[in-house]
Amino acid sequence: MTWLWAIIVGLVLGLIAKAILPGKQQIPLWLTVVFGMLGSVLGNWLATGIGVNDTKGVDWTRHLLQLVGAVVVVAIGDRLWTAVRGHGRETT
Repeated sequence: MTWLWAIIVGLVLGLIAKAILPGKQQIPLWLTVVFGMLGSVLGNWLATGIGVNDTKGVDWTRHLLQLVGAVVVVAIGDRLWTAVRGHGRETT
């Protein structure tokens, strides 16, 4: 059940990150999920580092950090995906 939950969170965070970023991202849906999952892990790591990963009630700070992590990972991942895909189509 943990993997299913991670995939669902990755999908939601990845789609929200794509909606926040300006312009159209070129990454496919499966990569959006992976980047959302990586952003969630990055946000959890940062929340643990600053001591806000487990609070009473809803962990709003941790969730915000997960979203920020997803936005960063999706933005960087989209640029890398576009560079690799675009570079592969060039002919010399």
